[in-house]
Amino acid sequence: MHYICPVCKTENTIDADFKIGEYVCKSCSNLIDIPKNVSTKVVKKPIENVVLEVGQKGTIDGTEYTVTGIIIRKYGSTIFWREYYLKDKKGGNAFLSESDGHWVLLYSIDKMEIKRKSWNSIILQYGTLNLRRYETTECHIHAAAGFFEDSLDFGLSTYKEYVNGTQMISEEKSKDGVQYFFGKHISRCKVKKAFNIANLPNYTGIGIVQPFYVNVKQAINIMAVSALIICLIQLYVVATRTNASVFEQEIYFADVLDKEMVSKSFELSGGSAPLKVEISSDVNNSWANVGLGLVNEKNNEIVFASKDIEEYHGYEDGESWSEGSKDESFNFCGVAPGKYHFVISAQRQEPVQTSLPTTYRSPDGNLSLSRDAYGTISVTNNLTLETTAFGDAKLIRKDSMSALGKLVHQTLGKTDIDSLLNANAQAETISATPENKSVKIKAEWLPVSFGNFVFVLLFLVALALGLYFGRRAFERSKWFNSSNSPYTYS
Repeated sequence: MHYICPVCKTENTIDADFKIGEYVCKSCSNLIDIPKNVSTKVVKKPIENVVLEVGQKGTIDGTEYTVTGIIIRKYGSTIFWREYYLKDKKGGNAFLSESDGHWVLLYSIDKMEIKRKSWNSIILQYGTLNLRRYETTECHIHAAAGFFEDSLDFGLSTYKEYVNGTQMISEEKSKDGVQYFFGKHISRCKVKKAFNIANLPNYTGIGIVQPFYVNVKQAINIMAVSALIICLIQLYVVATRTNASVFEQEIYFADVLDKEMVSKSFELSGGSAPLKVEISSDVNNSWANVGLGLVNEKNNEIVFASKDIEEYHGYEDGESWSEGSKDESFNFCGVAPGKYHFVISAQRQEPVQTSLPTTYRSPDGNLSLSRDAYGTISVTNNLTLETTAFGDAKLIRKDSMSALGKLVHQTLGKTDIDSLLNANAQAETISATPENKSVKIKAEWLPVSFGNFVFVLLFLVALALGLYFGRRAFERSKWFNSSNSPYTYS
């Protein structure tokens, strides 16, 4: 359809088939009464955040629409919102309303479908849906463009908006009567895709029918199903697990000196679980180390672990002390069922060998020699009680200048000092530390851990509660600016 503006002679066209009562000339902005073909007034052009154009086509939910008109409504001095009039190919009407970047798709409905207890009731019923009045707004048309079936009312109109979740009823009261529109939220992405728009205004605040960021009911259902599946898996794993000692052996350090030992194979059946390894060795003021490689014989994958065993004790300031332990343990986590063996290496602190303590006293009693467990020789002048320690007998023989050195030479002459001391020794050598010969290794496949299972369930419960209370806080925020909010605010 096309129309020639009687004012500026500009051709105005629209690719839509419906009865048009008036249109706004795209060139001179005169509002043209089609039956009379005269201008009734000049209107402002819609420019405030308008993203669609008259004649533009788009598809929403499988239905193709043509934008036939654009109206900007104004509330107060600074609040604007946009209404886009849509027509489908069958002549059906729809409306896109946008405010602060939030979009609502609306359809006209028969006022006979609306029920309420009283005219002033804040609750309105539409079918099975109960909606609560959000706000009452008085506004007027600020700007317009396009083609319209009915005459535009530039007078003051009263809007009452009733909301339930993401759905709403808009009640428009003007001098021509009362009209009702049913609307539901439509996302920015859907509008952008429907009309192939490059950019849309960003939304601010929370729209009156804006949905929560997550579908809480659907999310809780998914988490409930997930929790059930996890419980069933845990039940299966527990039912099929056999908790048993799978490996136990004493390893002698001499057998693994500078080499590794391959253990016998053992079978793990059931669900994945930790493999606990306990090691013990008779360390005494010494240490030992065990290296274990757990080999999966099916794929030859190896997991390595190393553990030190150390134990020390003694006396200090009249009090005994000790640290470390002869026993240690660690876990191979999440071991899957299958056939395994260990590759074992071990080493220890070697025992310290030293001489037995011994003493020698000269026949005249003037000189005493004593050798401690570490080979240090002390020389004592029994008359003056002067004592000097020497690292070995050779150092004593080299000392010919000191009083003690001269006394040794005068008393012993060239007699071998080590021979004198060894003659009084009970045995030639002993170990300064007890000899530790072996390490014992024991492996046990533990019961299936319930820790992660409980953690996951608690996480799902916490997430569900977080979503529930998050949506409740979201709804409170949505109704904050309403004079009919169902919530109380402190």
